[in-house]
Amino acid sequence: MGQGLWRVARNQQLQHQGYSGQGYLTREHGRRIATNRVSNTSHRKQAQGGIDIYHLLKARKSKEQEGFINLEMLPPELSFTILSYLNATDLCLASCVWQDLANDELLWQGLCKSTWGHCSIYNKNPPLGFSFRKLYMQLDEGSLTFNANPDEGVNYFMSKGILDDSPKEIAKFIFCTRTLNWKKLRIYLDERRDVLDDLVTLHNFRNQFLPNALREFFRHIHAPEERGEYLETLITKFSHRFCACNPDLMRELGLSPDAVYVLCYSLILLSIDLTSPHVKNKMSKREFIRNTRRAAQNISEDFVGHLYDNIYLIGHVAA
Repeated sequence: MGQGLWRVARNQQLQHQGYSGQGYLTREHGRRIATNRVSNTSHRKQAQGGIDIYHLLKARKSKEQEGFINLEMLPPELSFTILSYLNATDLCLASCVWQDLANDELLWQGLCKSTWGHCSIYNKNPPLGFSFRKLYMQLDEGSLTFNANPDEGVNYFMSKGILDDSPKEIAKFIFCTRTLNWKKLRIYLDERRDVLDDLVTLHNFRNQFLPNALREFFRHIHAPEERGEYLETLITKFSHRFCACNPDLMRELGLSPDAVYVLCYSLILLSIDLTSPHVKNKMSKREFIRNTRRAAQNISEDFVGHLYDNIYLIGHVAA
């Protein structure tokens, strides 16, 4: 009798806790329903606020079944337009699939002239067996050589017939090329003043405000890190070129190359003063006008004030 009562009490306890056979199944079924609801809710949230993984995989699978677009099936003009957006590395990879299209000379000619805007060989009759793809490899090799040793790089270009042995041709090549290391280029121009002279004359500063023209100049011909004879030479050459490009403005403002030289030096010093974190007491506009007019008395106060505003708003002229 006691054991029977104990079993009845125990069964009631298990049923209350949900561990009887039927109760356990009912609880397990409820847990699965709750889990499915959470999963469905998460899926709906993902579909609403993010990427639907199911549709993404389905679309990807359908694209894999379709395969890549065959450029040879398109009109040649469209195929060349698509390939023209590739760089040299990607174009070489594309030639593994579309050999006739990716090896087209017009594509490689465009790559050469977009990276190296001027070469003496562009204006010559191409020799037998000439290839713009081969020329691109030579130009790339020569640029890497120049960035290691400028003199050896220039000699390499001349030995391959890419450049003529002329300061003007070398200056044009430097002016139209953006792959040369600026530190090595600065060393080379310091040694080759004849090339520097021709490089300065390639700049056109007509109708440009003086600080903006100076920024463009130092963007092509980088200023040295320290003051010295080379910096003075650069500023002198820039001053004469700026005056030659703006004769009417020079007469109107009453400026000479010497006055422009003083203004350029003042702009460089002001740039350092306003941008250097080590200078605590920044030069004021009134102080800049007073100091500049002491060195060049014929300069308008308003003009010098505009120079200060340009440096204050835009930044360093030789950064």
